[in-house]
Amino acid sequence: MKPVYLDYNATTPVAPEVVESMLPFLNQHFGNPSSNHPAGRAAAEAIEDARMLVAAAIGADREEIFFTSGGTESNNLAILGSLLEGQPQGHLITSEIEHPAVLGPVRWLELLGLEVSYIRSNVDGVVPPTAIKAALRNDTRLVTIMHANNETGAVQPLAEISKLLEGREVVFHTDAAQSLGKIPVQVDDLGVDLLTIAGHKCYAPKGVGALYVRFGTKLNAVLRGAAHERGLRPGTENVPGIVGLGRACQLLSRRGEELQRQIGALRDRLQARLRADIPGLQVNAEKAPRLPNTLSVSFPKVAGHDVLQRASRVYASTGSACHSGTASRSATLENLGLDLEMAQGTVRLSLGWSTTEAEIELAANELTHAWQSLN
Repeated sequence: MKPVYLDYNATTPVAPEVVESMLPFLNQHFGNPSSNHPAGRAAAEAIEDARMLVAAAIGADREEIFFTSGGTESNNLAILGSLLEGQPQGHLITSEIEHPAVLGPVRWLELLGLEVSYIRSNVDGVVPPTAIKAALRNDTRLVTIMHANNETGAVQPLAEISKLLEGREVVFHTDAAQSLGKIPVQVDDLGVDLLTIAGHKCYAPKGVGALYVRFGTKLNAVLRGAAHERGLRPGTENVPGIVGLGRACQLLSRRGEELQRQIGALRDRLQARLRADIPGLQVNAEKAPRLPNTLSVSFPKVAGHDVLQRASRVYASTGSACHSGTASRSATLENLGLDLEMAQGTVRLSLGWSTTEAEIELAANELTHAWQSLN
């Protein structure tokens, strides 16, 4: 059988329907959307159609959607755009388990003088709202907490956190790159002011993303240039990518709930197989609400990297990094309380639209045999 791809949290293939929607804007309708002639207007209209589809997928207004080059740019625009106005002042709250695309700009602001509170997750991988409440100060200006963790799939209690911020002049941002298309993402239900979308996590191409900006939320441009995206994000728009993102969001809106159930059942089947066949296997964040496609497991007494090398037909990711021969735990795994040995044995298995029962059986067999051969 062909290899089993179980790394959908890293990136997804571009859906065939998305490719089809993009093709006309790669050759036929190639105009610059800022040009005032039919070719340019066709491109501009396509962008606005995509804006409407992205907005509909998250329960937003089309004017609240701004297109970017991806999740990293959206996170930087949300965080830096909220706080970079002269010398950064005040206080920011985030968690220790955030993606580097959030922690990067946060740490840069910290170097510039902004005060930051880093909240630990509990052992289930969830950031406690009580810890957010305890960290709030009169000068807190931004809270940024991911919607779902990319390593464990643990879903964070954004609605509860949002309630703590009511009546305060605090902007609430979430990185929803991992959650869109896997669980419901509705901005009003979550109570967020800013929300990040990454195209390549939801069957759209790489190099395109979006930032939701709630009406009335003050945000400064981070890049300097022309007045594209209503002056918030300069640069000629990636029209084919934006069209693809819109089509992907349309597919998610139509098929998401059914696919979530199917993928969740397959994930649970894989979890049950591995747990039955591998004594001492640990399922990480098992007690937390999790993305239905994500399974983080720690293989006992082995390195996850070695397991994946031997299970060569399973394409997945390890849950810890090994740089220059020195093993280290990710902040997420450290927050879960995993010791270094169990962290080294962690593998993230993430399923997608095209994952089949046969692939799950093959993956379970390959991973089990790989672990047994190392013991």
